[in-house]
Amino acid sequence: MEPLRDVDPARIGAHALLARLGAGGMGQVYLGRSPGGRLVAVKVIRDEITGHPEALARFRREAETVRAVRSAYTANLIDASLAAPPFWLATEYVAGPTLGHAVAEHGGLPADTCRRLFAALAEGLASVHAYGVTHRDLKPQNVILGAQGPQLIDFGIARGVGETALTQDGQAPGTPGYTAPEVLLGAEAGAAADVFALGATLAYAATGRPPFGTGAATSVSYRAVHEPVDVAGVEPGLAALIEACVAKDPAARPALPEVIGRCGVRDALVDDPVYVGLGALGEAVPVHEMRTQGPSLPYGYTPTQYAAAASPPRRGRTGVWVAAVAVAAALSLAAWKLVPFDGDGEGGRGKDGATGTPGQTPGAGGAAPSASKGAAAKPPAEYIEGNQISHYFWLPSTDPERAAHGTGACNLGPEQKPPGADMQAGAEVSGKSVTISMRIKYAENSETKPDPYYVSVAVRSPHDLDPSTGQPFPMDNRAVGFTSKPVDIYSKWKTGDFLTLKYPDDFAEHVNGKTYPGVPLANDPGDWTVVFYHVEDDPTKYASISCTGFRVA
Repeated sequence: MEPLRDVDPARIGAHALLARLGAGGMGQVYLGRSPGGRLVAVKVIRDEITGHPEALARFRREAETVRAVRSAYTANLIDASLAAPPFWLATEYVAGPTLGHAVAEHGGLPADTCRRLFAALAEGLASVHAYGVTHRDLKPQNVILGAQGPQLIDFGIARGVGETALTQDGQAPGTPGYTAPEVLLGAEAGAAADVFALGATLAYAATGRPPFGTGAATSVSYRAVHEPVDVAGVEPGLAALIEACVAKDPAARPALPEVIGRCGVRDALVDDPVYVGLGALGEAVPVHEMRTQGPSLPYGYTPTQYAAAASPPRRGRTGVWVAAVAVAAALSLAAWKLVPFDGDGEGGRGKDGATGTPGQTPGAGGAAPSASKGAAAKPPAEYIEGNQISHYFWLPSTDPERAAHGTGACNLGPEQKPPGADMQAGAEVSGKSVTISMRIKYAENSETKPDPYYVSVAVRSPHDLDPSTGQPFPMDNRAVGFTSKPVDIYSKWKTGDFLTLKYPDDFAEHVNGKTYPGVPLANDPGDWTVVFYHVEDDPTKYASISCTGFRVA
């Protein structure tokens, strides 16, 4: 919570503003006081983005959803203005930390507390589903640990049954690590997807760790689709329930009444001493200081009429709420990102902070490796870790004749130029394999052998692949791909010969300590991308030096 600033309005609608609760790229959330003296949370969209149609549609959908759902587990809508700028909504204010904040401060919770919380959240989801609404973004940051029990917040992408979703760059709704596999693969988010998110949320509560690890969003989502949830150290019965909820097949997940029954709760969550103690981690509202703050309110106040809601858009990850916020909303993947005022967000990325900016493949420190002699002289890593987003895509020439001969170009240039002359590289398909060649042009003309310069080649199929079957999913592949062992590109110095590698024989994918062999070319016909990376001694430090590709008929 933060004091109001000079730029902040004194009131929004008829609500006196008392303090700032959180801020984001699309707007501001305030603590306010209603005309009758009730504390409310007021969300306001910034003036400069009021013309964004998807943002407004999401905001209106959120207000309509919160208005329609009347549950003990959701904050009720108090008022809204959605017809003309400034656009805002006000909900009940519920004091308490988010589950994400509480676990970050406290650590993983005891099994008994988790069971009580599990049952309460399952009951809350069931009450929301009874209104024909799926939440679609349940996660620790969207659960407020209120004094009377948990509250579900952030209905910005919730949908009613039969409604059509707005899309945003083809992204699945929800947050990486909490979004169900079927949704990531293009299916609609139904009640079973909320059960998956519930299980992932309780995995975080029980362990204090993200349920499918950290790193780039694509890597986390990949693990959610293909790998087991992290429940190491969790009491076996609780772990089994979490694993059932996050089953890859939505039909295998238990219904919410079964989840509640399996929790075996016999007393109230609010009587749980650990839960009560977590409430103290929230930021207290200085009510006595604020009672006389803010302007006097007008008499004759009439609640604002809000406009008809638009269909909800789809979106990706949002950030975290400050500890005491209880407002149900999120506007867009990159724009509405509420974070604590110290700027330390939770979830969705690793310690490296890699963002996958186009044209850049950062390593652990987010920077491209150095090409200095000192760095090049070190022995290379045994492999490169495929935990980054790759923005490189090879496209064949638009000229049919040139395309027939494998001519094309990559959408992005390299990050780093190798020492010496230009890089020469090619890829030639022959039967079931591809021969990939590379060399530094004119290196043989050097009087002395250049310092070692280690290169790993990455081969990526057009679509994401199921590691257990090698078959493609209907989604673009943005992984680094199958990579070769790093080799010194000057190892054939003086002869001028090309170094050659053969796919799939010389290639494997390395992700989170696991190795997956290259898949047959025939598994995924289309345009394959080949990226050449300069590698240092750290498997997460590599930078592109060239790109090519080939087509599999």
